[in-house]
Parts: sequence; C-alpha cells; structure tokens
Amino acid sequence: MPFAPTNCSPPERYADGKLLTLGIALYADRSMTIDTNLLELLFNGANLFVLPFWTLMVLLPNTKLTRTVMGSLLPFAALAGLYLFLFVTSFNNVEGIEALSDPNLSLPDLAALFANPHVTATGWVHYLVFDLFVGRWIYWQGQESGVFTRHSCALCLFAGPLGLLSHLLTDAVWKRVVGSQVEEAMG
Repeated sequence: MPFAPTNCSPPERYADGKLLTLGIALYADRSMTIDTNLLELLFNGANLFVLPFWTLMVLLPNTKLTRTVMGSLLPFAALAGLYLFLFVTSFNNVEGIEALSDPNLSLPDLAALFANPHVTATGWVHYLVFDLFVGRWIYWQGQESGVFTRHSCALCLFAGPLGLLSHLLTDAVWKRVVGSQVEEAMG
C-alpha cells in the first residue's frame, strides 16, 4: 500500500484543470508554474542555507568541524538541485526565457528578463552555488598551503570575483615571502 499522509488536505483543483500542491501548479499538459510564495521561500531558504558554510570558513577555518563540513560536496549538490528545479520551471513561468539562448541578446533584453522574480531567483541561486564553490576552493588552498584566507573568503561571500582576486594576490605574496624565508634558511 503506498504511503498516504493522513494529516494533509487533498490538493486543490481549479476550473482550468490545474492541480495546486505545495505552491506548484501542475497542468494537464504536464507544465508547471511556481507560486510566488514558494519562489520567495526557496530564495530565502537558499540564502540562509549557505550562511553556515561561510561562517565556518571565515570564523573557524582551522577546526576539525570546518574541515569535515567543507570536505563534502553535498551542499553544492543540494544547491545545484535547487538551481535545476528553478531553471527547468522557468521555461513555463517566464515569458521570453528562450531569449537567453539568443547570441544577439542585448543588455536591455537581459535586464528585462531579470525583472522577472523567477529569473532573478534562478540567477541568484547560480551566484550562491558558484561563490560558495570558489570560497571552498580558496579555503582548501589555505588549508593546504597555510596561506591566510579569512579575508578572501569574506570577500568571496559578498563579491565572489573580488574574493578570488584577493586570494590570488594573497597567495602570490605568501609564496614570495615564504619562498624567500626558505631560501634564507637553506642558504
């Protein structure tokens, strides 16, 4: 016998044939639309989801807990799954989304697409995934080489490419300083 929750009310059906459940409207043609409240919940949830990882990398970088947590790729899989969901559902929720594949897409056209909350949420999750991934790379570079990374991880949280640039510069300076100290010790 399939599992059937007893504490849930049956999904709502509307005259246009859609079935509404959990903020997702499913139509007879198998298309889906996302309720604004669900979209807002996913957006806010994604923002909160990444904060513990950044907190560990910035405030507690040298603890066993941080090394264990940041050793996992599961957070990226979860965020990538959310991104996939938002990306796929955008084809039914966003008018003109096919314009993203247009090689002649203009900046005003792109800005018009990002005026849609669904596109903005999808793009934001994209940023969250990649900024966290780059932050994790910076963190592990620091763990392996001993270079200081807290400032670069903090910058990466707020402005990903600046955090990466900060780390690349810090790492270059670190190697120059450490390299000269090693040469002095051996020479």
